[in-house]
Amino acid sequence: MTQALAGSRLAELAEERTRANARFFEESAESLARLCHRMAERFARGGRLLALGATPQARSDARHVAVEFVHPVIVGKRALPAIALTAEGGELGRQLDLAAEPGDMVIGFGSEAQALDALGQARERGCLTLAFEPGPAEWVFAPPSDDQFVRQELAETAYHLLWELAHVFFDHRGLLEGRDARAVHDTGGSSFLYPFLGEQETDLEAVIADVRASILLKAEEIGVLRAQTLTGNSAVIGGAAAALRAAFDSGGRLLLLGNGGSATDAMDAEADSVNPPNGWPARPALDLTEDTGIITAVANDIGTEAIFSRQLIAHARTGDVLLAFSTSGDSANVIAALAEARRRGAVTIAMVGYDGGRIAGDALADHVVVTRSEHIPRIQEAQAGAWHVLRELVELS
Repeated sequence: MTQALAGSRLAELAEERTRANARFFEESAESLARLCHRMAERFARGGRLLALGATPQARSDARHVAVEFVHPVIVGKRALPAIALTAEGGELGRQLDLAAEPGDMVIGFGSEAQALDALGQARERGCLTLAFEPGPAEWVFAPPSDDQFVRQELAETAYHLLWELAHVFFDHRGLLEGRDARAVHDTGGSSFLYPFLGEQETDLEAVIADVRASILLKAEEIGVLRAQTLTGNSAVIGGAAAALRAAFDSGGRLLLLGNGGSATDAMDAEADSVNPPNGWPARPALDLTEDTGIITAVANDIGTEAIFSRQLIAHARTGDVLLAFSTSGDSANVIAALAEARRRGAVTIAMVGYDGGRIAGDALADHVVVTRSEHIPRIQEAQAGAWHVLRELVELS
């Protein structure tokens, strides 16, 4: 693959994503805003969010939903109950039958029969249901693209927005069914993020209109950021793709890691390598976030900083490639892992946010893709696009 070919294809992929993003959120903003309200009502009454995934790729989204709702990245936002039900736990319908209650919410990923059947089962039980594929869910948001990668990226942005903006209605308790509060909320320090929190508690439509406007603004933000990440890092992504293809051709493997939502990005990258779309060849990959026994043993006996580097001592070989996801670029266990991988002769790739942190500033990886944002959900969404483009370029090499 020449640099010119990689750059040309990357530009095409960036433009495709920009168009699909604009269309999807223009069509979906109103429904997403109303769904935020409905989800807030269910959470306020004790409902939980169950995320379903049958395939390896769908599993990564289900687990991403769980971590984002339970461990909110915006300071001061509450932890909301969310659980991932995935195929390694058995047939999804059976798991759902044991776990779901009528006041819960169920979000499904993928179009496999067991995922769709489980969604239908959940809806019959009285759960609020949503999905990103046509089927039995009450709320369906189908991304306007035939590209599996683009569809995943748009779904990720959508469920991030549902998480971010459902919180708005907790600050308007009088707009939740069964609540009587009618006071005007003092926006305080939240005003720079959500300026509409000062709306009257009696005007639901006004708040929904403002949430819809916020969705469109955030969608425009990620559209621009995703394009900037791809085009601004064109040479880096092309170089990383060439290095990864060379490693595969020589018998090397891809090792993957990250923390929290970035761990689910590692899961997705492993799935896209081992179970690829488009008839591409399967590529050897190892997700270092996968084995909770190893991670908890190392964290307990040595410390969290060693959870990845310890595994690299066991697994990394000369000729392998390590891909690390970090929104900050400063995670101690990621930095330790990059150092260990280099000691063992592995090529290192890092996807980082903010200004790149120590990883970019101190050149701690061979190829560093920087997404210049301070908003963690948007960073993760742009990094998903960068990985997917890199994965496609590997097969053009």
